[in-house]
Amino acid sequence: MNLPNKITISRIVLIVAMIVAMFVLAFIPNFFAPDLGNSGINLVYLIFACVFVIAAFTDYLDGHIARKYNLVTNFGKFLDPIADKLLNDGLMIFLLVPQAYALSQRRDPLALTILMVCVICMIARDLVVDALRLIAVQKGDVIAANIFGKAKTVLQMIAIPMLLLNDWPFRYFDHSWPEALQVSNIFFYLATLMSLISGIIYLVQNHKVLKETK
Repeated sequence: MNLPNKITISRIVLIVAMIVAMFVLAFIPNFFAPDLGNSGINLVYLIFACVFVIAAFTDYLDGHIARKYNLVTNFGKFLDPIADKLLNDGLMIFLLVPQAYALSQRRDPLALTILMVCVICMIARDLVVDALRLIAVQKGDVIAANIFGKAKTVLQMIAIPMLLLNDWPFRYFDHSWPEALQVSNIFFYLATLMSLISGIIYLVQNHKVLKETK
């Protein structure tokens, strides 16, 4: 196993450990309550945001090393998108519950509805694409990520830390804006758009994979 694939697997282990820690800590009463002064940034979320950024950086690192030293493999092409989805989808699911509760407390049903629809759309798209990839693998093909899928991943990796950090650093000027129009949410909407576009492209370009072989 080459170095980029080892980095990818290490990222998956880190992601799984972080998600498990998040859901375990969520059952501890008031564990997520303390904020850093008046910043509105939760200390625990700050730690998770830092871990998320480290995991996201390894995504760039393994791809860079693989391309630079000609270490691109079918295993890496298959595993890397799965690691990305595990990172982003796991955090989105975790964020959905506290975000939905917070938005409902502030009585902003529009922002709550849009947030939930975005998460559902992105996860549904990932399930469809992953199923398509698995069918392709069974037929000896590998479906690599397209540019829109990569753009989706980048936008998710920008939006999720901002949501974890309560819209920081943009909250200093957009805190009075409607929740649905705050900068972190806008990045989330753009990620959803790129997700849907890339999903449609995957289906159109690889529809032959779904045909039965005679």
